[in-house]
Amino acid sequence: MVSHNFCRKWFRAIYQYILYYYILTRLEPDRRLYLAIRQETYAELFQEPIGKILLENQRLCLLVFDSKREVVLQWIP
Repeated sequence: MVSHNFCRKWFRAIYQYILYYYILTRLEPDRRLYLAIRQETYAELFQEPIGKILLENQRLCLLVFDSKREVVLQWIP
């Protein structure tokens, strides 16, 4: 189960992403914005049906990374 604090941080990150997305789309329409998330967060949220819905429209681009090894594992456009 996801904690309330985790959800609050997640919603804040999504809100910031959306804000930056619309600004970047207007100022530099050829650039693509990615939200960097830890591998654990990706597994917890985006393997669930609700997370898959967020990725379907391809507006939310993710960069999944391993925080211990400090390496990028996956780019999801």
